[in-house]
Amino acid sequence: MRILVTGGSGFIGSRLLGLLQQAGHGVVVYDKAARPEPGRGTVMADIRDTRKLAESVHGCEAVIHLAAEHRDDVRPLSLYEEVNAGGARNLVAAAHEAGCKKIIFTSSVAVYPLNVPAPREEDEPRPFNEYGESKLKAEQVLLGWARKTPDAALVIVRPCVVFGEGNRGNVYNLLNQIYRRRFIMVGAGKNRKSMAYVGNMSQFLVHCLGHRPGIHLYNYADKPDLSVSELVGIVNQGLNRSGAGLRLPYWAGLTAGCALDLLAKLSGQKFPISAIRIRKFCADTTVSTQRLEQTGFRRPYSLEDALRRTLVQEFGGARAAEPRTGRDDFADNESSC
Repeated sequence: MRILVTGGSGFIGSRLLGLLQQAGHGVVVYDKAARPEPGRGTVMADIRDTRKLAESVHGCEAVIHLAAEHRDDVRPLSLYEEVNAGGARNLVAAAHEAGCKKIIFTSSVAVYPLNVPAPREEDEPRPFNEYGESKLKAEQVLLGWARKTPDAALVIVRPCVVFGEGNRGNVYNLLNQIYRRRFIMVGAGKNRKSMAYVGNMSQFLVHCLGHRPGIHLYNYADKPDLSVSELVGIVNQGLNRSGAGLRLPYWAGLTAGCALDLLAKLSGQKFPISAIRIRKFCADTTVSTQRLEQTGFRRPYSLEDALRRTLVQEFGGARAAEPRTGRDDFADNESSC
């Protein structure tokens, strides 16, 4: 199968491409930061470039749509609409013109509200920020395409926070703070987080290529959900350390985040701490993956193994485990950051 991967040079895309080639698929990478690599077609272009996108989709039997604007501090905020929702509109127009009838789209659990325990796919989306709103709009665009396209196969995957080797996102920042002994626990640490390892997430996207025509919607998380205290404990163990570290009441952390937001607005500078990041850190951000488990997909890595592998790669932690090929003990739960 010839597959176009938008955002294929990003964190998930880079891991996904090797798996697709191992499975015997032809791959075309579409990314504004793409670099030519042997065995892969490469298109260096923005998802907003309708001409390049239409040319790239032509001849492809499937599209895995990863390209997105996702940072918390993106400016201007209109980029979420332009890249995420607008990119989806461009993609469905290109797919319609090319006769491509299979799209796999990575949305986000940000379409759900904060502090709602383990939302399911059938629950009403209520995004808590502009990013989530733009992802929900993209979903609606793709759903409109699927409903009007005979024999279309649309798979929407809503991942929670994705981490792993080489990533520099929120989970890496947390691991790095713990490693450098700069981590401060805000709140009681009892709130739970759903998390997704890139090695498992990318395998699931490959798995979804086998879906038949129809509309398929899944939350994605690796189980079990960990409390922040449990997560910090696993990381400290992987680094051969002990001790709870410093703690800060939630109200104090939120006050600091609001103050830094004001300073950022006045100065034009960006800070690693903000009110939304404090709220997200202290919230229960878990999702149900019951529907995903019914697909028969088995994760190659447990969540604890994945954290250890990441610690080894990034910080020289305790030796990581190899992927498991037997029963998945983590197939019954749900999660996100």
